[in-house]
Amino acid sequence: MTAFLYGLVLAGGESRRMGHDKAALPYGGRPQLARAFDLVARHVKRCFVSIRPDQQFDPLRASYPCIVDRRETKDMLGGGPMVGVLSAHIAYPDVAWLVVACDLPMLDDTTLATLAHERNADQAATAYVSESDGLPEPLCTIWEPATLAALNRQAADQKIRPRQMLGGSAVRLLEVKKPGALENVNAPDERNRVLQRLGCSEQDLKCSL
Repeated sequence: MTAFLYGLVLAGGESRRMGHDKAALPYGGRPQLARAFDLVARHVKRCFVSIRPDQQFDPLRASYPCIVDRRETKDMLGGGPMVGVLSAHIAYPDVAWLVVACDLPMLDDTTLATLAHERNADQAATAYVSESDGLPEPLCTIWEPATLAALNRQAADQKIRPRQMLGGSAVRLLEVKKPGALENVNAPDERNRVLQRLGCSEQDLKCSL
């Protein structure tokens, strides 16, 4: 039987390059996390936000159902987005996860709808090919439960490199139809360029860094 599909919005990063909490930055007058959560939630049975333990009382994140990074998983991996993904897998080991980074301001509903529609549960994952380097994009991907179970076992022995893992597995790969839909925005200059491309609102401009 095909596993249920849950959603996970990764919002546990430290936003060091941006200098401000990326999840709270507005696009279209809304915090980036709110926009990402609503997009993902339309295509999954349940949706969660992935956070660090010290973010549990952040008002923005606390308004959503959260999965907190497990300490033992962080100790094994040292950090990175897969800490959140594997923590979600441990919490709900029998489901597949549609994982999306919160810092994809040009992500759209069609891109996620296509990913969910084209899911092949018999393969390790369903992923888009990155526009930047042609490799699978791990942060807008559906991870099947058996794949995450295997990754969790590997985590005790080595650092996981999700892109390399996707490249070496049987993965359903898709082409991005909307240019820039999976573009990460990690720094102020990148955000300013995206705001201009999106025709940002006055409120967004006031919050531009």
